[in-house]
Amino acid sequence: MTVIIAVYNYRNYGYARVSSTGQNEDRQIEALTKFGVPEQNIIIDKASGKDTEREGYQYLKRQILRKGDTLVIKELDRLSRSKADIKRELEEFKDMGIRVKILDIPTTLTDFPPDQAWVLEMINAILIEVLGAIAENERNKIRARQREGIEAAKKKNVHFGRPSKPLPDNWREVLSEVRCGNKKPVEAMRELGISRSCYYRLWKHI
Repeated sequence: MTVIIAVYNYRNYGYARVSSTGQNEDRQIEALTKFGVPEQNIIIDKASGKDTEREGYQYLKRQILRKGDTLVIKELDRLSRSKADIKRELEEFKDMGIRVKILDIPTTLTDFPPDQAWVLEMINAILIEVLGAIAENERNKIRARQREGIEAAKKKNVHFGRPSKPLPDNWREVLSEVRCGNKKPVEAMRELGISRSCYYRLWKHI
């Protein structure tokens, strides 16, 4: 009887993320390839790190990575800017049998003697806690600056959103005629040169 044993080669995959299309991911890709990740094995997202619901990341996690593989990320906050998310994701990878290497945490995946493995886990847990808190704090600072900017703009009467169209000079008179029954709404829309939705929005303010 011939026994066929399937040999599975464990693979390295990389993940890179930038927050917007205007940012460049080259620095991360260079670090990942220098570590030994094939460029074709690097998944890139151009999305916020507010959570982990990103197309590339979820595809990598759910469809590509398998037990025994290694996921390499340059910085911890590329995973997420939420400390709770970071801890949850790392726990999930651990349960899936996937090793995670964070390049800015030099102790991850370092070979320790078996009887000292707990030392490595303790060091990584501390580093992840600290760096996760820093990433979360940085996101909170960004959000605070955004709120401050909006409040400052409002004080200067800067309006956000789509600019409103100038009203026709005769809009109040025309709509008043509709209210009195001298004009039909469709006639008013035609005379004012406005859309149906705009007409009914103005109707509320006469």
